[in-house]
Amino acid sequence: MSAAAIDHLFFRKLVGDDEAAALFSVQADIDSMLRFELALARAEARHGVIPAGAVPAIEQACSGFEPDVDALAEGIGNDGVIIPALLKQLRTRMKEEFRPHLHFGATSQDAIDTGLALRLVKANDIIDRRIEDVIDALQALEARDGDIEVMAHTRMQAAIPVTAARKIRSWRDPLIRDRARFAESRGDVEVLHFGGAAGTLEKLGDRGTAVTADMAGELGLRAVDHPRHSERDGIAAYASALSLITGSLGKFGQDAALMAQNEMGEIELATGGGSSAMPHKKNPVPAEVLVTLARFNATLLSGMHHALVHENERSGAAWTLEWMILPQMVVATAAALRLAGSLARSISFVRG
Repeated sequence: MSAAAIDHLFFRKLVGDDEAAALFSVQADIDSMLRFELALARAEARHGVIPAGAVPAIEQACSGFEPDVDALAEGIGNDGVIIPALLKQLRTRMKEEFRPHLHFGATSQDAIDTGLALRLVKANDIIDRRIEDVIDALQALEARDGDIEVMAHTRMQAAIPVTAARKIRSWRDPLIRDRARFAESRGDVEVLHFGGAAGTLEKLGDRGTAVTADMAGELGLRAVDHPRHSERDGIAAYASALSLITGSLGKFGQDAALMAQNEMGEIELATGGGSSAMPHKKNPVPAEVLVTLARFNATLLSGMHHALVHENERSGAAWTLEWMILPQMVVATAAALRLAGSLARSISFVRG
């Protein structure tokens, strides 16, 4: 067992996903926040908020930056956020005259939330690509085996014969709808977060809107009319979309595991897990893990809904809860889609 099985050295191949998990590494986290700081400095210089000469100094400080990770961890332990400690390390690489212009007018939440948004863009591309892959694999399965007759079951009891196509469509069609909902939810999280201390950009005066639009363009994020520091409905809706995807995949996995039972024998799996005591067994491990990940995300979704309650203009408690939950949901979704694609390609319906 481990504190976080999803990225544990042993369990990550079972319930995790290396490609998605890499987006939540220490290096990816820091790189995304440095992108925010660079875009901020460039936009502010273009609009006369900070002197143009500060930009090369900030770019040099960020280039090749190798953080003291232990000091950053200490900083988070003291401050609750990484930004003060990160800025302290960056400023030691700058001449004193330029140090005040780094992070000017921004707040920690701007850098952290925008850094997350930048990484979610990449994660969302992975998820969307894999949803399409699973849908394609299920369509191919229907084209090959769809005319085979199987027994329908209602309330776990034999009902009437149906075609395999009926089963396969109940796995595929929800994913098509999930993909559409997921595409809509991307707009809720792929946004620039920039509001300053209390969401008013008070230090930028009348240039706040222009700087925001400039930054959003450079970072490839959507500019919103005001920062969403304490408005977390979009992030909760995104988490709901993730849970719906894994829920649909869980139904697929549950059906596949039942149909592969020896007593049923309606499908055969090309691969399966072994047993230490019964070498004849071919356990439907991917199908089982799809059920696990569906229940895992459904459980975590409750926490994301608790994290909607951000008091006043910023919450330390609710925000920290998001950090603990959302990355796991993203990785679990990517893992489930990877497993589902493999499972769909391993299934063969058995002709009676």
